[in-house]
Amino acid sequence: MKKIEILGIGCAKCNALAESAKAAVESLGIAAEFDKVTEIKDIMARGVMSTPALVVDGLVVSQGKALKPAEIAKLLK
Repeated sequence: MKKIEILGIGCAKCNALAESAKAAVESLGIAAEFDKVTEIKDIMARGVMSTPALVVDGLVVSQGKALKPAEIAKLLK
């Protein structure tokens, strides 16, 4: 099971990234656990300086962009 985290304060781009991540997981038919990290100190502790950020299994794979589902699916494969 993949662990997917969305790092951001809850802005429109953060919400769009979360929806895209869910769509990507659904399109791939894989199991995933989702979590949102909204505390600035927790986000910065991961070295993220630009939100939204996408974290897959503990690795920051994207920051500062609201990726599309197809882009996220490539990162999950």
